[in-house]
Amino acid sequence: MSATPEFYPVNCHKAYHAHIYFDQQSVQQVTDICMQIEDQFGLKVGRMHQKLVGPHRRWSVQVLFSHRDFDVFVPWLDSAREGLDVLVHGVTGDEYKDHTDYAYWLGQPVDLDLSIFTERL
Repeated sequence: MSATPEFYPVNCHKAYHAHIYFDQQSVQQVTDICMQIEDQFGLKVGRMHQKLVGPHRRWSVQVLFSHRDFDVFVPWLDSAREGLDVLVHGVTGDEYKDHTDYAYWLGQPVDLDLSIFTERL
């Protein structure tokens, strides 16, 4: 299931992260997607964390990209994810807002541990 139009990621920041969530059964699928991201887009793909890292309560891999990549990369990722859930968020320096106000989901939202961030008022 793709993101609904009113919640589809919006290109309004200079930098972004995409966190692709996976499990033991989808390791090869996400490995293939990461290789395609590097080959087709030349984007920086982080380590595949087969453990919980940061606010993520599922295994994940992070992709770094910019506003210049956004309009081509995000629709491609939405199509290529084939059922995997993906968090796309802006990188603004306010990690709490990045993972809440500036967060969009491709697929189903995944619970995050936001307690590790300090909410700025």
